[in-house]
Amino acid sequence: MPISYHLYNRLMKPLVPTADFPKRDDFIYLNAANVALMYEGCRTAISDWYNDVAFNGSNNFNELAEADVFDSIHDLAAQLFNVNPTDIAVGSSATELLSSLAWAIAPKKGENIISTDIVFPSTVYPWQRVANATGATLKLAQCKDDYLDLDDIVKLMDQQTAVVCISHVEYGNGQVFDLKKLSDAAHEAGALFIVDATQSAGAIPIDGKTGFIDALVCGAYKWLCGPFGAAVMYINPELQHNLEPGLVGFRSHKHMWDLDPGRIEYPDTAKKFEFSTMAFGCARGLEASISYILDIGVETICTHNRLLTDQLIAGLIKQNARILSPVNEKERSAIVAANFEGYDSAALVQKLKDQQVFVSLRADTIRFSPHFYNTKEDIGTTLDHIDQLLITEK
Repeated sequence: MPISYHLYNRLMKPLVPTADFPKRDDFIYLNAANVALMYEGCRTAISDWYNDVAFNGSNNFNELAEADVFDSIHDLAAQLFNVNPTDIAVGSSATELLSSLAWAIAPKKGENIISTDIVFPSTVYPWQRVANATGATLKLAQCKDDYLDLDDIVKLMDQQTAVVCISHVEYGNGQVFDLKKLSDAAHEAGALFIVDATQSAGAIPIDGKTGFIDALVCGAYKWLCGPFGAAVMYINPELQHNLEPGLVGFRSHKHMWDLDPGRIEYPDTAKKFEFSTMAFGCARGLEASISYILDIGVETICTHNRLLTDQLIAGLIKQNARILSPVNEKERSAIVAANFEGYDSAALVQKLKDQQVFVSLRADTIRFSPHFYNTKEDIGTTLDHIDQLLITEK
């Protein structure tokens, strides 16, 4: 339902103060799908942790603090995905966590793993590596005319399918997949359903309580406005108890400071996937970012971003742009991919950068990805710059 003009203007006031993103007003940053601006509280939390260790060693970050270092992020990530804290694991990257999970599941020869040919490579490469070792087969649904039909993913599933692993939101065109539909099909085939939520967490609500996701991984540095070097994974409790992690280390034992190299007794929770030391300051930063996102509310952020992309898409269409992203309500996200017939996308991206408007080039398309620190003025100014650039290019 279209919103009223007055509601639009009320909602499109800045959602967050400039102090929380200090450089927000210095340029127009529409590039969260690449690397989001980092929440200032996140940066401070990281700096404080590193300063403490630099000046005090293990005086404060002692053995007890190291053992409990992920407790808060377990709680916060559980709130973000509406699951239980015991079902959350923390790692250095989504790829690291997914790799450990892929080796834990290890589909066998004769089995297959299904994804898409437009998914970000890190969502598929861990499974390809395992398949190279076990003889399993990787099958990718093919994108057609910049769109991937869910039925084409479902058609690949059969009784030999062990895993369906997709990105909730495709990084290139911003297409949002119906997780319930894909999960139902995967489970009907007897397969596990695994989701990379790096391009959706913090921007689109995700409810793990429905039980249709077997596992989910998520990086921190995109829509969560967190750092590189930290990530989270959710594992359905029915699945986690049957898995032995692919990556192990001294934290893998249920009593991590009981340093006996002669055995590993895993925790009876997702913590079994937390295997080693990491950049703990980054985990502290991700804590701060998730807490900040939760305080604002993912639904509120989603609505704000939807209004920004409404304005952006309408303006681009007036400029005769070709919109490559889905625009229907169920399949659209805050990622908008577009190009202009007869114009070099790479050149336009560079000229926007010269005007201090930052977007991404993906293939031959311009990818816009505004987030909750952006305003309708940012979108209006960007469209004005594009108008001028198109005129200049003629």
